[in-house]
Amino acid sequence: MKRRVFLTGSAILAASAITGCGTGKEGEEKKRFNINRNRKVKIKLATSWPANFPIMGEGVERFAKRVKEASGGSIKIKVYPKNVLVPALAVFDATSSGQIDAFHSGPYYWKGKNAAFSLFGGFPFGFTSNEMGAWMNYGGGLDIWRELYARYNLYPLLGGNTDTQMGGWFRKPIESLSDLKGLKMRIPGLGGEVMAKLGVNPILLPAGEIFTSLERGTIDATEWVGPALDIKMGFYKVAKYYYSGFHEPGSVLELTFNRHKWEKLSKEHKAIIEMASNELNSQMVYDFQTQNAKALKTIEKYGVKLMNFPDEIVEAAKKALFEVIEEQSDKSKDFRAVWEKIEPFWKDNREWTKLGMGNFLKMRG
Repeated sequence: MKRRVFLTGSAILAASAITGCGTGKEGEEKKRFNINRNRKVKIKLATSWPANFPIMGEGVERFAKRVKEASGGSIKIKVYPKNVLVPALAVFDATSSGQIDAFHSGPYYWKGKNAAFSLFGGFPFGFTSNEMGAWMNYGGGLDIWRELYARYNLYPLLGGNTDTQMGGWFRKPIESLSDLKGLKMRIPGLGGEVMAKLGVNPILLPAGEIFTSLERGTIDATEWVGPALDIKMGFYKVAKYYYSGFHEPGSVLELTFNRHKWEKLSKEHKAIIEMASNELNSQMVYDFQTQNAKALKTIEKYGVKLMNFPDEIVEAAKKALFEVIEEQSDKSKDFRAVWEKIEPFWKDNREWTKLGMGNFLKMRG
């Protein structure tokens, strides 16, 4: 009888350890795991995009779904399109103040708060999407970005990349520098500042206002992203000249959290969100590649003329870029500090990209 009691007790203890009810180390680990899984977290995330917006908006919805699945339902992210909780370009301030928990947008929209922020979104003739990911993850980009955003009570994660963007839609062909003089163009970030050096009047507009402004003549030209999204925006209806671009070769989108909200999350929940954001970041590049290729096959039926900027404009833009970099570095210590980290990484990587991918593309034709 004693032996039977002993064996029964041993079995109960073993079962307790396996289910996490025991008092051993393994049981304690299981308890901590269950505490994190059972801790319900709700996150309000606002975007700068309209409801059901292709690729970018859809990507954020997919991100929220993946987080819920990976967390066993313990993290629920509610995604709000622009103007539902806050206006498209008010998401930074709303998250900073704690009005909402997180946002999805682009860093270059906030250059008015700190000139250095525009560099995290990308810059003319700058990083490709692959190079940008390398700099962010292995060149110190994420660390300095988070350091600067912490001043605003924010914590950024990579939230996608548009890959190579087109140069924009124009009502008239651009055949020389003189054709750019006085042109009103929707173009944000450092790309806008470079174009300003060439005589363009850059204007910042959120997605929902661009087509109407172009149609009414409030602006003469606009860049947006690439064929897939641009066709859906309907720009071809009012502007027939579509140019290849140099202003945004690999633009970053951000998933940025209120810092206090982020710090309250468990380590497990943080890891789940970070993994889902990395998945979103890579999948968005693949999605843009796929959809742009499909859209390009249909674009000519709209009477669109695919164009390249004249060499005169490209060379003038390269010169203008370094003028902008110098001016911004003189005005902002933060801008200078970020650029000093970017420049050597950019030089090293563009040499490899030119030798590897560049020569391959020439051979592929």
